[in-house]
Amino acid sequence: MLFFRAVAPSNLSKSATRCRRFWAVASLNVCWRLTRAPERPSPTQQRPAWNCCVPFEPEAIIGEVLGRRAQAGADPASQGFECPFIASRCPKRSTNLPDQPYPVCTVWRAGDGRRDPRDNLIFVCPKRFYAIDFLTDVIEHCWHGEKPRNPMVAPEVKMAGFGNVDFVIADVDESGNIGRFLSVELQAIDITGSVFPAYRALLDGKSLEKKPTFGLNWDNVYKRYITQLIRKGYFHHHWGSKIVAVIPDQVYRYIINRADFMRSEDVKNPNVNVIFMTYRLEDDPHRPGEFRPALVTVEGTSHASLQNAILYKEPPPRADFCSQIGRSLVRAVNLADLIRANAGRSAPDGGDPEP
Repeated sequence: MLFFRAVAPSNLSKSATRCRRFWAVASLNVCWRLTRAPERPSPTQQRPAWNCCVPFEPEAIIGEVLGRRAQAGADPASQGFECPFIASRCPKRSTNLPDQPYPVCTVWRAGDGRRDPRDNLIFVCPKRFYAIDFLTDVIEHCWHGEKPRNPMVAPEVKMAGFGNVDFVIADVDESGNIGRFLSVELQAIDITGSVFPAYRALLDGKSLEKKPTFGLNWDNVYKRYITQLIRKGYFHHHWGSKIVAVIPDQVYRYIINRADFMRSEDVKNPNVNVIFMTYRLEDDPHRPGEFRPALVTVEGTSHASLQNAILYKEPPPRADFCSQIGRSLVRAVNLADLIRANAGRSAPDGGDPEP
């Protein structure tokens, strides 16, 4: 049973006043808690209890050694450092190994354990292309005109004023006369930094305390190699021939993302004198756990189109450059002072700079 107590009007007014005061204080307290910055844990609280070096497996960086998938405890010395693709001693060298080869064929480009070879495993040695008959691929896909009757391969052709190419495939008649020919250049990618700590740990069968600092030198391929292709493509244009660049597919994707040049699948067109043949590494169905190169793209362009795309990009807005000038003006110097300072540095010993 519920009982209700009668309240006099005066007491009712006092109760209502106390109630309003209570809710006002409560509301202020809630607002203060909602707007107050959260308490930050101390450095000790922020630090995980397991704060220590996390081991890093070298196989996450080194892809292959002497053409075989990298495995802890690998011993290339027991195989005499013989490269299976050229049937001779590995020619790669490192300043860290003055007395023996450095037989790293491929690396995982991300170095973070992502293991899709089609995207992440990349050639760092051009001899890795020798695992497949790329010269036959060149004849099949790139030869212009009637197929050669007597194709012969000349390695390392050099000439003053031209440089060198890795191979020339020439159609040679019975008298030794050279008819049509194609030049072929192989290009892997260089490493910036070093993966040597990972290679050393791999051989020792140990984990690394931390991931080595390394990268892939995309700019070197873009600037140096493409410049050479433009020049050699120009020569081949005048000789009525073509040059074929055999490169990793990832490198080609990088190039076309930076330079918008004319590309054609009709590589036998007379206007095409530079051909890109790209390969990537994929799982080898005949050797479980291993990898093999696979042809991906055959596209051609002209040396002129390649040159224009590289040299004559759309200029940035003038206003953007003026903005950069303004930022640099904070370091502005008086030109006359600069000239006097340079004159003072170039004065002969014992002499005084001119006033």
